[in-house]
Amino acid sequence: MQSDQPTQPPGGAAPHLSKFGAVLRVTSGNFLEQFDFFLFGFYATYIARTFFPAASEFASLMQTFAVFGAGFLMRPLGAIILGAYIDKVGRRRGLIVTLAIMASGTILIACVPGYASIGLLAPALVLIGRLLQGFSAGAELGGVSVYLAEMATPGKKGFYTAWQSASQQVAIVVAAALGYALNLLLTPPQIGAWGWRLPFLIGCMIVPFLYVLRRSLQETAEFQTRRHHPATSEVFRSMLTNWQTVVAGMMMVAMTTTTFYLITVYTPTFGRAVLHLSTADALVVTLLVGVSNFIWLPLGGAVSDRIGRRPLLLFISALAIVTTYPALEWLAHAPSFLRMLTVLLYFSFFFGVYNGAMVAALTEVMPVEVRVAGFSLAYSLATALFGGFTPAVSTFLIEITGDKAAPAYWLIFAALCGFFATLVLYRRGGAAELQAKLG
Repeated sequence: MQSDQPTQPPGGAAPHLSKFGAVLRVTSGNFLEQFDFFLFGFYATYIARTFFPAASEFASLMQTFAVFGAGFLMRPLGAIILGAYIDKVGRRRGLIVTLAIMASGTILIACVPGYASIGLLAPALVLIGRLLQGFSAGAELGGVSVYLAEMATPGKKGFYTAWQSASQQVAIVVAAALGYALNLLLTPPQIGAWGWRLPFLIGCMIVPFLYVLRRSLQETAEFQTRRHHPATSEVFRSMLTNWQTVVAGMMMVAMTTTTFYLITVYTPTFGRAVLHLSTADALVVTLLVGVSNFIWLPLGGAVSDRIGRRPLLLFISALAIVTTYPALEWLAHAPSFLRMLTVLLYFSFFFGVYNGAMVAALTEVMPVEVRVAGFSLAYSLATALFGGFTPAVSTFLIEITGDKAAPAYWLIFAALCGFFATLVLYRRGGAAELQAKLG
């Protein structure tokens, strides 16, 4: 029988942990997730040569980005299964499980021999690793976001939930810094042969430390006081009943997840293969984008706590619709390090402010008893259909149009989805109840 008693962390830890310590512990797994996702995108050209040799670089890259995107197709499944598990057993226990699955996928990708050694088994194992990572990530973001929302002090939910994404930016900065160091220490042939694996191996080495952090988490007080924890079948029924909220939430997330993967995962490939800038330039831009994201995210969350989620979400998505193509066309017309940095820092402003408000909003619109599953499903569907395939869609759009600014079309479409989803979720009929929650 499910116990209603608080779950205490092992080792007799104090019943009240500092807010800072709790944020650090719960977001630690987010670091590993984004660290590995970014590495896969940055080293896509090397991974393509190692595991997906093809007649042309375009074909090889498309296969690699397709496998990258396949991991995101597993996110909705992970959101439903693992999200339901977390809603039933608790945030702490569920987040330990997601970390273990995620680490398994990371180790697999880091250690698989190349196509030249084991043939088709190599890309198959890489695909399995990506599917494991995607399955885990499907509930990781929702579990972390809901934990932060439930531990937040009154009136500061936006600020607290923003640290879910902020922790990922630390991973971006660390991964970019590692890549920059490798670029200085190793020759391109060395990086292509084996050097690209080193950051993945470092990710494997920090897993035990992250596990210790997660084990020291306490359950949230809000979950402990809840008398009924729904069974998996109840969670599934609730998802079907609230499918309109889930779909609208997915469309709202589309803006943030597309922007994020465009300015982080796709940036190194875009800088090298499309704009023909140096690897060092692309890495420095990505590192600075991560720092910028880290700054804007909590600011966006804090501003939304003061003025409300709706005006901020509508303003940023409208700004993206109007200015994205001119910004990218300006960059593509005369590519340079300074232009690329300027444009991507501008997009970083989009992402940080919008996402800072959006995460809190998404935790608020979902039914409380299935909050993790609902949040995770909406976020995972958006990542699967929009964000995860951003590198592949961007590569394809440039190829068929011959326009280096073509990725803007994809981002504008996602911004339109976010704009209209915000209008739907905050429509007049449900605005009073939602504003009361925000209050």
